[in-house]
Amino acid sequence: MLRTSMLAALCTCAATSLAASENPVRIGLLFGFTGPIESMSPEIAASAELALEEAALSGLFLGGRDILPIRADSTCIDAPRAVAAAERLVTAERIEALIGADCSGVASAVATAVTIPNGIVSVSPTATSPGLTTLDDNGLFFRTAPSDARQGEVLAEVLIRNGINTVAVTYTANDYGKGLSNAFARAFSARGGQILADLPHVDGAGDYSAEVATLAASGAEVLLVAGYADQGGQAIVRTALDLGVFERFVFPDGMVANSMVAAFGSALKGTIGTLPGTDNPQATAFDQMLVDHGIDGQAPYRAEAYDAAALLALAIHAKEVTGGHELGEALNWVANAPGIEIGPGEIGKGLRTLSEGLEINYVGASDVEFTAEGDATGTYREVVFSEDGFETVAVW
Repeated sequence: MLRTSMLAALCTCAATSLAASENPVRIGLLFGFTGPIESMSPEIAASAELALEEAALSGLFLGGRDILPIRADSTCIDAPRAVAAAERLVTAERIEALIGADCSGVASAVATAVTIPNGIVSVSPTATSPGLTTLDDNGLFFRTAPSDARQGEVLAEVLIRNGINTVAVTYTANDYGKGLSNAFARAFSARGGQILADLPHVDGAGDYSAEVATLAASGAEVLLVAGYADQGGQAIVRTALDLGVFERFVFPDGMVANSMVAAFGSALKGTIGTLPGTDNPQATAFDQMLVDHGIDGQAPYRAEAYDAAALLALAIHAKEVTGGHELGEALNWVANAPGIEIGPGEIGKGLRTLSEGLEINYVGASDVEFTAEGDATGTYREVVFSEDGFETVAVW
């Protein structure tokens, strides 16, 4: 009799597991797999998928439910195509939440036209425009990347402390570039720095010699390029080097990429960059965890992508096991203190803790904490380029 009961229990468990795997939670990933950040996007997406896989393989997510990540291409800069891709994710793929979109302009377009009207929560690990803070989002748009209002201040402080008092600035002519340029200009001027030239550039142009000549004529010590590593930003750096008009560069986050090292090598030695990140022990452990799973590049926003996915998995679970929390409210609840701290690689611990009726504070790989507007409060790394990569020299 006991054996029969055990077999019945096993059969019931197997049937439940099969049902769970046949009814996965579907989460969209909307990143620029083509376009100006295409060299970064695979690592960013893989980091998010790693967190979703960790949650599913724990066997604790919603009683053994699987999670199905579904990729789509935002292009980073083509808003109509990004909106169309997001609409397909919502209507055809029936996603329950979205990680992305990535670049600020398409993130705003997708949130406004697709996710918010459909009541779907989205978490962008990469969109940084200050304008997104005031998005009328009904509590549905979050980001694990800090705003460029903060990066502008960090860039200004880094330059002044490195003895750089005059700078020429070129920025990609979109929400990201303009927002970062404005934030930097305010902060740099407040610290006594001078911007001797401030010039937008359009991605995809065949020739940037006129723009570079104008920037060089300013007499600035360095050129700050607030652009994209796989598009106009890289082309401007190449033009400047070919013409021999700038020897020093400053790169915000969109330019801090392996593709820049591969393209220019020792020519970038000494270049200063900033990107979100921290140097705490959890971040170091996370970097090793990525390597262990075959994600071994240096793309920015990998930690933020992992954390965005982890938070969604934990929030979806919390919403179901606690009952009554809307997903946006649940995200705030699992991300912020108080609660048992959960780090990278501890998603299973977080799911178990929630199932036990206890509160968690997901710290993750990027020390994530949400503001009332759904922004991350985050820190920034100052990096310096060498011949074969870039290394962190300070955290702000």
